Amino acid sequence: MDHAYSQLSDMELAGLLKSGDQSAFAQIYERYWRVIYGHVYKMLLDEEEAKDVIQEVFSEIWIKREQQYSNLAGYLYVSARHKVINLIRKNKFHGAYLDTLGRFASDSSTATLEQLDEKDLAAAIEREIQALPPRMKEIFELSRKENLSYKEIAGRLGISDKTVKKQMHKSLQQIRLNLKDAGAVVVVLLASMR
Repeated sequence: MDHAYSQLSDMELAGLLKSGDQSAFAQIYERYWRVIYGHVYKMLLDEEEAKDVIQEVFSEIWIKREQQYSNLAGYLYVSARHKVINLIRKNKFHGAYLDTLGRFASDSSTATLEQLDEKDLAAAIEREIQALPPRMKEIFELSRKENLSYKEIAGRLGISDKTVKKQMHKSLQQIRLNLKDAGAVVVVLLASMR
């Protein structure tokens, strides 16, 4: 590999990549494959799947080389993360998926709320709501989906306000506990269901 390429900034390499420079691509690969592989392997805990994801990420950057990459490292990381989510969605069971989402959420170096797959997290929350005991689920849905006050729920169900409050507290606690790895995102989504 040409030593001069190793001295170039990411922006310069991205510019050369855009014009089809294979040496620039090779330098980008050399510069980032290990760190991206490390993140992917940490999420999947499977060497072969991690290698496949890395191959897809770098193949895609070559195929889409005419794109403008203002933050090459960020693009590679986010692209790899999306590929991991898609892979888990296709191949893994629910628990592994939530565990991986939790790792994304707790990765304070680059993960942000807007980068998480909010739709899938909302679906996971909905599954937890459906798993609640029947009365607790009914109270939760009346509060969060029909926007009824505790007093209105108590009147409709013929129970005390205190019982409604206690059931809501327990249901929120159970949902948070079951999705604890997803952290602050769960709190935000649960609050937005109001």
